[in-house]
Amino acid sequence: MESRLLGEQIRTARKQRGMTAEKLAEACNIDAAYLRQIECGMKTPSLSTFIILCRELRVSPAFLLSTILPEPEYAERDNLHELYRTLTPEQKDLLKTLLTTISSHLTP
Repeated sequence: MESRLLGEQIRTARKQRGMTAEKLAEACNIDAAYLRQIECGMKTPSLSTFIILCRELRVSPAFLLSTILPEPEYAERDNLHELYRTLTPEQKDLLKTLLTTISSHLTP
């Protein structure tokens, strides 16, 4: 069950990056068939492969484990982080201004 959930997160992250399984496997120096087995939950990556996958997908380990970890705040934080990464520099500046303004009104 956990291997399947991890594999689904890896596949989701890969597709969000616009990468094929072959391209990711090549970047991670693993066989594409092995990556497909990981994504289907048939295999669990070693720790070193897991770390390489995180690096190549540019996601945190918590993002890939978010469907497995009991603390839902990990998933929420990483989802916000992923959304932030898609913003333009101008949108990031606007978001920072909005958050600063909101924060100043919430602080006693």
